[in-house]
Formats: sequence, C-alpha cells, structure tokens
Amino acid sequence: MEVHLVLVHGSRLASSQWAPQIPLLRDHVGLTLVDLPGHGSRAGEEFTLDRCVEVIDESLPTGVPVVLVGHSLGGYAAMAYAARRGDALSGLVLADASATPTGPGAAVYRGVAALTDRLGPERMTRVNDRVLRRLYPPERIEPVIAGGYDFAPTPAAWREVMTHCRPAMLHAVACPVLLLNGQFDQFRVGTRAFVRACPHARVEIIRRAGHLSNLDQPQAFADAVLRFAAQVAARP
Repeated sequence: MEVHLVLVHGSRLASSQWAPQIPLLRDHVGLTLVDLPGHGSRAGEEFTLDRCVEVIDESLPTGVPVVLVGHSLGGYAAMAYAARRGDALSGLVLADASATPTGPGAAVYRGVAALTDRLGPERMTRVNDRVLRRLYPPERIEPVIAGGYDFAPTPAAWREVMTHCRPAMLHAVACPVLLLNGQFDQFRVGTRAFVRACPHARVEIIRRAGHLSNLDQPQAFADAVLRFAAQVAARP
C-alpha cells in the first residue's frame, strides 16, 4: 500500500517551503501539505499547539499508512500531534527539530522573535528575500518566496513550543521515528536527549546542510524521507 506523507512547514514560512520536494516525492508517495495556524492559508488563525494538532488531524487521509514530516516549528507541532494521537501515524519524521527548547536551546528562537518585533514585517521580508536569494538558485527558492512569510505568529508560536515541547513527549510514540538533521544545524545539539526519550528513533544526518536542510540539499532530504517511507511500508 502506498505511503502518504503529510508535510508540515517551519517557522515564518508556509507550505510553499516544500516546493523543492514536491517533484522529487509526488511520483513515489501520496502528499498533503499543511499550513499551520497563523501561516499561509491559515494566516488569520491564532497559533496554539492545540490548534496545530487539530489542523494536522484534519489533514490526515484515511485508509493508508501516514508518515508525518515536520520541519523546525512544524517538527514540534508534529511531535505534539504524535504524543496525543500517535495511533493515527505509521511513521514520524522530525526534521531539524532536535533541540530541547529550553535554556540555550531556546536562545535562537527568542532571538528570532525579538529581531522580528524590532525590524517589523516589511523589513524582515526584504531581509529574508535578500538572504534566501543569495543562498539558493532562483529555480529552487523563488517558489518558496512566492508563498510569502508570516511573522506575526512567531513569538506566540515559540512561546508555545518553549512552554510545552520536550523530548519526553516521544516516550509513548510507538511508530517508527526518524530524527533528520542538517550536518551544520545548531538545533541538532539535543539529539541524544531525543534518542533517550525514544530509543527506537533512527538518526540521519544530511551532509552539507544547515537548518533549512530541505532547501540546502533537496534531493538528499527527499531521498532520506523516501527511504524511511519505504521502511514504514515494509513493516507488517
């Protein structure tokens, strides 16, 4: 039976973040792209983890094995979903979301939220556009940029994550779990804590990638997810 992937984007972006992966995945698996509350098509909604769980639940197809894939903020939302409704999942991929969001692990999130407040959405948009266009070729990044940015929910979103999300949320997750991180991603520093919480989790590193690993190495990211999906499909 074909595995279905449900992809959940990271902070400030929307489901357009997955534009580089769509042509690499769509011929092999079913695909659903989710916009989190406060982002993309749900820009008018308040961000809470409770609402994230509802949105993800509404997006899951029935009658097929489902692998939930979340990047960064989307990874913590996916972890919250798996902790509450893990029986609905056949697999869970947490991409660039292996930092415990407390203490030093929360400093980057607080910094991004503070910078967003200080610069405002217009200046942050210009900064983001300039940085992304410098880092990536147009054919890769322009579809992502076209999806726009959502800065307003950033402080509330990371307050929710820092308040509620811990590796211990994985204790009761029985489905296969993949911790997928860019080689140079600072958020993978807590990987050991996540493995202690979920000993059956598998760890994979994407070489020559940072926090935006799906943009840094689109093919390697897609390949890793497809390998994991194949293993999920092969399970009894």
